[in-house]
Amino acid sequence: METNTADLDVTNSDLAVHLDGITKRFPGVVANDDVDLRVERGTVHALLGENGAGKTTLMNVLYGLYQPDEGRVVVDGEERTFDSPRDAIDAGIGMIHQHFMLVDPMTVAENIALGNEPTKWFGMAVDRDRIDREIRDLCDRYGFEVDPDATVEDVSVGVQQRVEILKALFRGADVLILDEPTAVLTPQEVEGLYDVLEELTDQGKTIIFITHKLEEATHAADAITVLRDGVSVGTVDPDRTDREALAERMVGREVILEADSDPVETGDTVLSTRDVTVEDDRGVEVVSGIDLDVRAGEILGIAGVDGNGQAELIEAITGLRIPDEGTIDYAGDDITAWSRRRRIENGMAYIPEDRQERGLVMPFDLVENGVLGSQRSGRFASGGRIDWAGVRDHAEEIIETYDVRPPDATAAARSFSGGNQQKFIAGREFERDPSLVVATHPTRGVDIGSTEFIHDRLLELRREGVAVLLVSSKLDEIRSLSDRLAVMYEGEFIDVTDPDAVTEEELGLRMAGQRPDGEADRHPNPGESR
Repeated sequence: METNTADLDVTNSDLAVHLDGITKRFPGVVANDDVDLRVERGTVHALLGENGAGKTTLMNVLYGLYQPDEGRVVVDGEERTFDSPRDAIDAGIGMIHQHFMLVDPMTVAENIALGNEPTKWFGMAVDRDRIDREIRDLCDRYGFEVDPDATVEDVSVGVQQRVEILKALFRGADVLILDEPTAVLTPQEVEGLYDVLEELTDQGKTIIFITHKLEEATHAADAITVLRDGVSVGTVDPDRTDREALAERMVGREVILEADSDPVETGDTVLSTRDVTVEDDRGVEVVSGIDLDVRAGEILGIAGVDGNGQAELIEAITGLRIPDEGTIDYAGDDITAWSRRRRIENGMAYIPEDRQERGLVMPFDLVENGVLGSQRSGRFASGGRIDWAGVRDHAEEIIETYDVRPPDATAAARSFSGGNQQKFIAGREFERDPSLVVATHPTRGVDIGSTEFIHDRLLELRREGVAVLLVSSKLDEIRSLSDRLAVMYEGEFIDVTDPDAVTEEELGLRMAGQRPDGEADRHPNPGESR
């Protein structure tokens, strides 16, 4: 049920932030159109909407990255003009971006204090003792388990997020903006984040988090403001609405939230690995003797906490890394040593885990990115020359079909939000006419409407006889789409199961390396029938 400001009992004296009639325009696009956002002090307020709805733009206005064309920014009852993030930080606003702004080789303490280091001896030296003391005080106050002396590259993603939050608190933030805070977290880390948000608000901090995920908005927020196409379509109390109503408000139509994966008859084996062993860049064995088979017309899901060898296994399958032992067979051919290009030419599509590092060339526009991997195919080239008119038509078809926003094929990939980058990559790979799709986190950072579309497209490809290897940390996604589900832990498959026969709790235990009965089940064969 929708409520208005009065329903939420918000008065001006209680507001930490009031964005009043914010309009922000870019060439050809109105990103925010007369948006009103009122955030009560000491609460968690979710900003919910599809990719391209204007959520991040609105928060960039609050954080001083953009200046509004119209409207007012009011913080603690005082109208403010932020010419830069420094002005916003000085006013007590902190922002934790989806892609963390940390320096990996530096310590936690060095990252937290970077650019804001207290000094001693009349400014002649950094006061490291004070930095360490203040960080430990913050950790004690908010219940963070973070080692200030640890190197950032050696800690988990969840801890890195806490470092970003500590960095904002170290600078005196009273209002914290979190941009898609659960996008890169494991289910266990998500629960830890909820605990952090509760502790922060208990101590008077105000949280605004940008999300397109219904479950986290309804679970963690005290109020939810929904944006669609740059316009606010209402603020709701999560206790007086439901996921279906929120999804319809976000998208403007009814949305099917559960994928319907009906059984289909499978065909011949398309992908097969035998005894595949992979060492990482440090020479540590991270994949240990993996056997798997994926047949035409089925989806084999791989579940597991990030860092248990899934990434290296997929790199070996897709040609980004040669396995140290074992063989990979694709459609009857030994492709263990094949190049990435040769695999693409033979019908292997790949949605990579890291869209910016592996999926796109960020300075290239979408026309150029749309032909990556196929620039030598007869579909787009003749006599060594690329048909750029045809390539542009192809890119525009992807943009229209997969609802990439803004719909500008000539814009650089780096100018799009992460979710829209992901939609474009998914469209490019699905439209290759593949016989095998390797999809790693295909809906990471993607809104509910586009998630529904990508799920439907995967199931449609499956019905057409395409083999799909799916890696996902979203338990609901991998359980609803997969025909068989392999659980990977410390480089091995510890279980292969029917996803309908396992609960999310049981799957979580398996992902932690345990069976519900406490017994390990090493090296099952994912080639066996359900």
